[in-house]
Amino acid sequence: MIDFHTHTFPAAISKKVLAKLSRLSHTEYFTDGSVEGLLASMKNASISYSVNLPVMTSAEQVNKVNSALIAEKDRLFQKGILTFGGMHPDYENYKKELIRLRQNGILGIKLHPAYQNTDLDDPKMMRILDFASEQGLIILTHAGIDIGIYHHNYASVRHILKVIDEVRPEKLVLAHMGNWGLWEDVERDLVGADVYFDTAFALGPVTPDSAKSGTPYLSSNLSREDFVRIVRKHGTGKILFATDSPWEDQKDYVKRVESLPLTAQEKERIFSENAKQLLF
Repeated sequence: MIDFHTHTFPAAISKKVLAKLSRLSHTEYFTDGSVEGLLASMKNASISYSVNLPVMTSAEQVNKVNSALIAEKDRLFQKGILTFGGMHPDYENYKKELIRLRQNGILGIKLHPAYQNTDLDDPKMMRILDFASEQGLIILTHAGIDIGIYHHNYASVRHILKVIDEVRPEKLVLAHMGNWGLWEDVERDLVGADVYFDTAFALGPVTPDSAKSGTPYLSSNLSREDFVRIVRKHGTGKILFATDSPWEDQKDYVKRVESLPLTAQEKERIFSENAKQLLF
């Protein structure tokens, strides 16, 4: 079983980072955000591999964080964590950095338009998408409203369709089932496109932090019926199991997907086979 969307942070700052993000999103977290916390969660959920996705919130982080991930790549893989690299739209030497990631065995990059304050179809993003695809890298981007930054959709279906039309990336993964919180747009305009959807933070109830409130999006995840319908319309060969750990409990999320009225073959594709084709 492969979880295609997880996050870890350096142990020294993980609790501080999670506390800040939890305040912004009004949601609970389920590990301490460290590598060891993710590994314990994976063992509890019987997950063999997790893909670690770094989010670059400034251009200054790119080289330093990627260098650390490259140095740790083999050690993490032995434990069951495949790490992607990250990129920021304001990073000037993006071509050199993407080549460096590929040459060092990094299979993909993570983009987060909301945290990077840049629309996905902005020329600075489009050039990264284009060159990363040229290098054969998997590109996983946040898609849809961010639960902590809901004033603007930096990666809307409209933005994504422009990227597909003009860049035609070969290995584009849209997090959160294509566009979190905007399921009608996904079903009307995006299902069937030549992209992958990951299931992260999209199925079943959002778990709010009971001490906080204020976001209008705490009830925006898909119901079981809507989830299954979108999965089958899009095609089970283009769905990747993902949790967004530490923001979902991996074991509970496995149970949510296992309980869906999908065939054993459909579940096998979602839980592992589709990811294997991309990663191994």
